[in-house]
Amino acid sequence: MSSWIIKAEGLGKRYRIQHQQQRQRYTALRDVLAEKARGLFARRKEESGKQKSVEDFWALKDVSFEIQPGEVVGIIGRNGAGKSTLLKLLSRITEPTAGKVTLRGRVASLLEVGTGFHPELTGRENIFLNGAILGMSRAEIRRKFDEIVAFAEVEKFLDTPVKRYSSGMYVRLAFAVAAHLEPEILVVDEVLAVGDAEFQKKCLGKMQDVAGHGRTVLFVSHNMAAVRRLCGSAILLQAGRILATGGAAEISQKYLSTSLAGEKNRPTADPTKPCITNVELRDRTGKPVASVLAGDEAYLTVELESRNRRRISFGMTIFNSDDFGIFSSVSSDTLEFIPRQATSLKIAIPTGMLHAGKYRVEGSLVDDGCLIEQSECYLVFDVIRTGAFDLAQCKPRGLLRLPGTWTFETRESKATDNLEHDQETH
Repeated sequence: MSSWIIKAEGLGKRYRIQHQQQRQRYTALRDVLAEKARGLFARRKEESGKQKSVEDFWALKDVSFEIQPGEVVGIIGRNGAGKSTLLKLLSRITEPTAGKVTLRGRVASLLEVGTGFHPELTGRENIFLNGAILGMSRAEIRRKFDEIVAFAEVEKFLDTPVKRYSSGMYVRLAFAVAAHLEPEILVVDEVLAVGDAEFQKKCLGKMQDVAGHGRTVLFVSHNMAAVRRLCGSAILLQAGRILATGGAAEISQKYLSTSLAGEKNRPTADPTKPCITNVELRDRTGKPVASVLAGDEAYLTVELESRNRRRISFGMTIFNSDDFGIFSSVSSDTLEFIPRQATSLKIAIPTGMLHAGKYRVEGSLVDDGCLIEQSECYLVFDVIRTGAFDLAQCKPRGLLRLPGTWTFETRESKATDNLEHDQETH
């Protein structure tokens, strides 16, 4: 028998979407009831005589993989790729349309924070309620109760109805219950999207602790730094299918690259609005480049178009490979578009302040205070450092490498003065 703990074979999930043709602006209740009654005996049709069209939408299709015990696997992909659907199938919340999934062990799922919580019940009561829903016995909950409360940091509010909790308190308590279930498989969907930095750090630490005890963790997140830090491997989903599997660092980079390609090929939703048509990194000669030597001149160029005369602002942020924003800038003055003429922006990148590594550019376009376009990844580029042994390059500290000015002075030390004095006395 193979050692897998999760096995998916040809997994698929289909939803049926109905499209009504020539639908009226509104429908009276009697029309709805009459239509339902007719549907019991005949195929439903519109009053025009045309039947409703039904579209099959596959949220997942032909997904197969095996996960070994103790693995921590990241599930990544853009919105709508099928990540949450996959976790719902693995958690047995919904049944697959095709294929099958086999699990060996108890599963604890944290898909939607607070699922199973009753707003009128207190935090204490909800710990027992939610724990029971997740499969914990009352004795097990009692044994873990103090740890759950301490992790959630809600000691003072245990006997307060959770409807009065802040969103942060709510999510802390929900995660604490699920994480202390001691399952063989822990499924977590975007829990790090809620809560402050300290809570996110605690969540990562708890999941690492769970994995350290030989349990399996499936982790969905758009935070690539968290995926690389926590996961050993990753699965990249695109349009309901597996696009790639492999090491977490490799797959997270592929995700950023495919996101960039998708943005370049994405049609503008409203052709009358300003849009970004191209983003490039150029060297001092104006040549587009994918990498740059630290300290060399480099510019980010942004090309925009608009059919109408508008005044807009452009903002950008550069993120390092750990998904930390290290540099941001906003156009100082609003830009005035001339209809049907390309507009180009250029900003110098302080490459000398960047550590060696990979960076991505996030940008947004704002028109009169309204966001009209935004992308998490317009561009990916590398910064290279070369030369002799470099202490800062050995193990970079901090987000930036500031160009400090060092001065050296020499002076007689007190030890030398004392030595000379001793020699004179002898």
